[in-house]
Amino acid sequence: MDENAAIRPYRIDIPQSDVDDLHDRLRRTRWPEFSAGSDWSRGVPPDYLRGLADYWLNDFDWRDQEARLNEIPQYVTTIDGQDVHFFHVRSPEPGAMPLVVTHGWPSSSVEFVRVLAPLADPKASGGDSADAFDVVVPTLPGYGLSTPLHVGWGNLFQVAQAWSELTRRLGYARYGLQATDAGAGVAGMLAMIAPDQVVGMHLTGTAAGTPFGPSLDPDDFEGEDRDRIVRFNEYREEGLGYFHLQATRPQTIAYALTDSPVGQLAWIVEKFHEWTDPAAELPDEAVDCDQLLTNVSLNWFRQAGATSAHAGYEGIAAWRQMMAAQGDGSGHGSEGWEAPAGPPTGYAVFAADTTVRALADPGGQMAHWSNFERGGHFPAMEVPELWVSDVREFFRPLR
Repeated sequence: MDENAAIRPYRIDIPQSDVDDLHDRLRRTRWPEFSAGSDWSRGVPPDYLRGLADYWLNDFDWRDQEARLNEIPQYVTTIDGQDVHFFHVRSPEPGAMPLVVTHGWPSSSVEFVRVLAPLADPKASGGDSADAFDVVVPTLPGYGLSTPLHVGWGNLFQVAQAWSELTRRLGYARYGLQATDAGAGVAGMLAMIAPDQVVGMHLTGTAAGTPFGPSLDPDDFEGEDRDRIVRFNEYREEGLGYFHLQATRPQTIAYALTDSPVGQLAWIVEKFHEWTDPAAELPDEAVDCDQLLTNVSLNWFRQAGATSAHAGYEGIAAWRQMMAAQGDGSGHGSEGWEAPAGPPTGYAVFAADTTVRALADPGGQMAHWSNFERGGHFPAMEVPELWVSDVREFFRPLR
């Protein structure tokens, strides 16, 4: 057997010198003197970020979080030259369905730590043992612990092929998919290249349209869908600065994200403010602060702010090539082109999402559709009980 194809047990062990360096940099942060106030209209307010950085320095315990993560069975395998890190929590229930869960940006496998146990062992939390899963949570190349990034990686089709190979190495011939954000793109491609393997696909964190297409007319929609279209158009107009920079000049932003922990913190925290439950005024009110900072810390220690930006660059370049090959490159494909039929698909739409059923499911043929009045782009962190319940419900008839 190829040594690189082996499944290698993994244990997180960040050198103490790296932890000390982080603390030293936080103490020596050069804060901007100019401030436009305490609202978020120009980005993360200085007072809020100072408080969060102070907590990161003086109260957040990396070693405690590292020990918690190391309680989760985790592994690394090398696929086409790229190291892929993943959690793999096997259920105590015989015949549990394998479930591959994929995160998006600016996240990592840490996003799902609160849902691993209830998915794998529902009986332990008062659920039905028939809903058990063997849970596999791979980290996208260039993110979190799937670093360093191998040159050329980032194409979501390439990642989908890697996930197919990963499941083969784990001995899973049939499995379900759960995914969010960029991970939803990976899931969709995996369902196309391995249709005989994918039992069903449960998605969150999708959007009303692509950021490359035209604005959508809110007057074409009613009620909650109209509100979502308005928010989607606002996002296209004011919320895509990070995306365009990472998709076009990832090396430029890489220096700031690699040299300044407060810069990396702000880059991620802004999105947790904009994308989480609108009822939460601040990011650490929407999600557990330590879980948020664990994700930020992994980005910092592994320089994943830079490499995830490069992965995004590769992915967008590949996407544009695919669109151009299909048609006029507008993002809609050539006339008459239709995506192949896929496996049963379900959507869970949380309060902050902009997913609209009339666009995602114009024929009304979706196997499952749920709307929630709570949560946002990171529901496994924000409302894990709702997320778990919906995943169980979707896959129940597919077992």
